[in-house]
Amino acid sequence: MADQNPNKITKYRRPLNINIGMVIFAVIFVYIVICVFMYFTAKHVVWYEVQAGSLSTNNIYEAIAIRDETIVNAADNGYVNYFAREGARVAVGDLVYTIDESGKLNDYLGTNSTGENSLSQTDLAELKSDIVGFANSFDRRRNFNSVYDFKYEMEGNVLKLSNYNILESIESIQSSDLAGLIKQCTAVMSGIITYSIDGYEDLTLEMMTVEMFDKKNYEKTQLLSNDLVAAGDPVYKISSNEDWSLVIHVDKAREEELLKAEYVKVRFLKNQEMSWGKVESFTNEKGDIFVKLTFTNSMITFCNERFVDIELILEDETGLKIPNSAIVEKEFFIVPKEYVTKGGNSNATGVLLEAYTEEGEATTEFVEASIYNETEEEYYLDGASLRIGEYIVMPETSEKYALSKRGSLIGVYNINKGYADFKQINILYNNDEYSIVQSNTSYGLNVYDYIVLDAATVNEDELIH
Repeated sequence: MADQNPNKITKYRRPLNINIGMVIFAVIFVYIVICVFMYFTAKHVVWYEVQAGSLSTNNIYEAIAIRDETIVNAADNGYVNYFAREGARVAVGDLVYTIDESGKLNDYLGTNSTGENSLSQTDLAELKSDIVGFANSFDRRRNFNSVYDFKYEMEGNVLKLSNYNILESIESIQSSDLAGLIKQCTAVMSGIITYSIDGYEDLTLEMMTVEMFDKKNYEKTQLLSNDLVAAGDPVYKISSNEDWSLVIHVDKAREEELLKAEYVKVRFLKNQEMSWGKVESFTNEKGDIFVKLTFTNSMITFCNERFVDIELILEDETGLKIPNSAIVEKEFFIVPKEYVTKGGNSNATGVLLEAYTEEGEATTEFVEASIYNETEEEYYLDGASLRIGEYIVMPETSEKYALSKRGSLIGVYNINKGYADFKQINILYNNDEYSIVQSNTSYGLNVYDYIVLDAATVNEDELIH
């Protein structure tokens, strides 16, 4: 009798039990896989809803200021101390600065001043305005060196304001031991005082070059109190005329636009104030175009600044705003209006195309052709069913016209009807991303129409799912 091992376990394969749940799960899984595959392999058409809007161009420029400026030089050697506030208007005979041959005036003012020599609220407000203006226009990547110019300018302004506050005690100097060593220097003409020179004082529009707009080539010398000067050295600068100009570098299109306007509204970015400038242009030998905007006010605000940031306030074009990627160019047949008719019982437009029967007899066949634009005498017709060299016949006559004249239109693909339908557009203005097109045209777009965002992704009359 065979040996039997009671401890041996025999495994049996369980039968596959297919139930309705597994079937449903498998169907759903296959459906998801098919949908994912179709999504990644199908052509995706993105639509865009047409909206009314406007485009504002980049009208911000860095301008160079041109003023009537006269540099006044020192008559004697010595240490200069300023008593006229920078940016203030002085009259002939007003005290501007003193020349101290001994260098002891500063010590005298320090030892004989009474109380704390503090700045007024007006002075502090002016300094704060200068600081805020510099902070808003500063670009560390382009003009970091301007930090030092600003530092010296602020130090000079504080010292000049301080001297201005003690101007009432200047009479005491005349009765001191320094009387013979201090020379008071008055204004030689009336105007606005500034204490810096940069070599641009005699600049005119005809002297402008592109290189002048590069601040790396610009050097400004700040004239400070207590500096030692020699006879003939510059000590201050005075502007006797309120009229001044700003010069910007532009292209030909902008030049024509500004000259056509004659007067342009300008916003000064430093204080957001606005003024009107009279337009004048000049083109140098290299072909560089410069536009000068002349003002009759606001000069005193920018009297110590050579570079002024401005924004030109120009009228924005308003219409239908569409992305440039939606724009496409298409060719059409151009035919006289007399040859276009409506066919049969429908309202469809088209032409009577010359055809021949099997017996060779001449006849006509109505071919539908949509109108996409028109002039006074001609229509732009869709040429999908027409060929160059074919003849069309004028209705109720025997006159024929050979299809040969073609022209192109700029437009977009409208998908309101579920397929790509070309619509002609008239571009008023555009930038790198968008265009403003004319609204309410006979064959164009309307607000809230849907168009293809990227015209390159579809073909005309293609169904859009």
